[in-house]
Amino acid sequence: MNKDELHVYLEKKLSDAKVQFERTIDCKHTEFDDLYPYMTEQPQFFWYKRYVAWQELLTLVQVAKDFDFNWHKLFSKKQSRYVEAQVLDAKVLDNWYEEKTADSMP
Repeated sequence: MNKDELHVYLEKKLSDAKVQFERTIDCKHTEFDDLYPYMTEQPQFFWYKRYVAWQELLTLVQVAKDFDFNWHKLFSKKQSRYVEAQVLDAKVLDNWYEEKTADSMP
């Protein structure tokens, strides 16, 4: 696999991990739900799957760094700061998405 192919692969994997993490923030179905269908009734399961998705995202970012891939381009500046801090807390969950202002609305 040459460098360009590797970067395409990393971009896809990082993008998928970001979507997976965002689906956990939105309390939507993820692949993780399919692994543990009996757990979906447990309130702590939603927190647990967020942490799993967050760890997957952090792991892929570390791999991207190891291969000199510019992972920042897939995230907003604020999201990049959260990823670099590596701590998943309520601030990350509450502020992950960019806020829309009245001027930016269609």
